Amino acid sequence: MKRYLILEDGSSFAGDGIGSTIISTGELAIQTANYGYQEALTDPTNAGKILVFTTPMIGNTGINAIDYESIDPTVKGIIANDIAQKVSNSENFQDLASFLKEKNIPGIFNIDTRALVHRLSEEKTIKASIMDTDDEHAFDQIKALVLPKNKSMNVSTKNAYAAPNVGKTVAVIDLGLKHSMLRELSLRQVNVTVLPYNATATDIENLRPDGIIISNGPGKPGELSSVLTPILDYFYGNLPILGIGLGFLILSDYLDFELVELPEEFDGVNYPVIEQNSDAIWQTSMDIDKLVLPDNIQMNMNQEYFDLHSDLLAGYCNDSQKIIATAFNPEGAPGSLDAVGIFDQFLHMME
Repeated sequence: MKRYLILEDGSSFAGDGIGSTIISTGELAIQTANYGYQEALTDPTNAGKILVFTTPMIGNTGINAIDYESIDPTVKGIIANDIAQKVSNSENFQDLASFLKEKNIPGIFNIDTRALVHRLSEEKTIKASIMDTDDEHAFDQIKALVLPKNKSMNVSTKNAYAAPNVGKTVAVIDLGLKHSMLRELSLRQVNVTVLPYNATATDIENLRPDGIIISNGPGKPGELSSVLTPILDYFYGNLPILGIGLGFLILSDYLDFELVELPEEFDGVNYPVIEQNSDAIWQTSMDIDKLVLPDNIQMNMNQEYFDLHSDLLAGYCNDSQKIIATAFNPEGAPGSLDAVGIFDQFLHMME
């Protein structure tokens, strides 16, 4: 079935439809990972986005039970150059087309994704729709639609829940956390309680945690400052705090660090950062549009991580204030496990 990806600037791309047949509108986002399409599709950080995969083909390894980052994906659609119609793995793996249909996600393939990447290099944010036509009425519709805000509030858990274990107790504020982060904590025997975005300092205090994690997720720090600033006021300097992705932005904003908007949003797995103390280079996964300008930081860090593309600060650690913050995802998923030691640093800080 022929379907169209139309952009708010009036351009359109024709391709073959796959998955759900619904009409869908979202923010167009480039996903540069050459693998891990299932993790990208189910990552809550991608809520509200229409993902454009730059790898020539996706779908050949199917969908498996291990690589879900959330049970119910919140992406608005996918765009690909080609999608494999047969799964190369065992019959226990679901094919991508039936997964998309089951989760009510529309997709289009046989699209020139190189042209889309070029379009996004010219403009930072482009609203796009997956439609059945590309006539004037379709363009009127996309111009009239307003993309939702407060996406973290929508993907966050509504009720607290436990991921029990026998070690240190950590309160995780869910702004759009990934299952892989909980998996890494479980491997380290961390006893986790996941809390909604609007949890209070009292809610956290009642758990008697050894540390706090502010998770990754979609959205902007300013949308959550009224909720999280009282928590940081109460616990900053008293309990170890780890901020990841959006949590990195929230913690950096709280510390009055200057956040610099990137020329193009980082959304993939091929972002190298250098560990300042050892000169080790990690290949990391990021979903972020701002990093920290290091010039004006009035705090001595025990460790800093610099993005090699921009020389901006993509992570930092201060033992005396008990904070770690990373713009990158230590758990990868998709991506390498080069940075997974961040969780060990956090555990050490809780000792």
